[in-house]
Amino acid sequence: MHQNKDLSFLAESWRSLLFDEFKKPYFDKIRQHLKSEIHKGYEFFPPKDKIFRSLKLVDYDDVRVVIIGQDPYHGSGQANGLSFAVENNVPPPPSLVNIFKEIESDMGARPHKSCLESWAKQGVLLLNTVLTVRANTAFSHREIGWEIFTDKIISLLNKKQSPIIFLLWGAAAQSKEKLITNPNFKILKAAHPSPLSAYRGFFGCKHFSTVNQILKNQEKSEIDWTM
Repeated sequence: MHQNKDLSFLAESWRSLLFDEFKKPYFDKIRQHLKSEIHKGYEFFPPKDKIFRSLKLVDYDDVRVVIIGQDPYHGSGQANGLSFAVENNVPPPPSLVNIFKEIESDMGARPHKSCLESWAKQGVLLLNTVLTVRANTAFSHREIGWEIFTDKIISLLNKKQSPIIFLLWGAAAQSKEKLITNPNFKILKAAHPSPLSAYRGFFGCKHFSTVNQILKNQEKSEIDWTM
């Protein structure tokens, strides 16, 4: 786990905005918990160098859209630090398959790459509510402190002048809604894209075209969801 001194694992604006968080007692508890997981012989995901990847690829000033996931994929080799994404050589998990199905139905084309870096490069912050998970045990790192950290990120974004569109899919993501009070921001909500809930309102939500229509109305460039 990274120490405070070197914040090169974050994009530039995030470094100053989050600097103090890494020195707080709750963050020390996160560090100790991850160390104890290793000590007990457990693996956790994503790899250490990818835990903060969402905040490395999209700087604070560049955030236009935020997609909030629950916690990282817990299968070996899946989590890459961006919510819902996996590397391109990894078979897409069911939630990502369902996201791609909705994009195809909504936008008329299907994305080719599952790493979702192209979204990040367009200002889409892919943030989980919890940033690590024990191997094969979903939501196992909830309430070790990550929620405080991700609350801070959303509270900082809430202060931005330029509009942001938040996509909140499922209960974990929607628990963050109370932090989004900026009148310039838009919130789109739907069921989680997991096979357990996708048919209860994720399929047919048309969030991708809705985001682009909002951006168009703001005279901003649209997101190419299929690149």
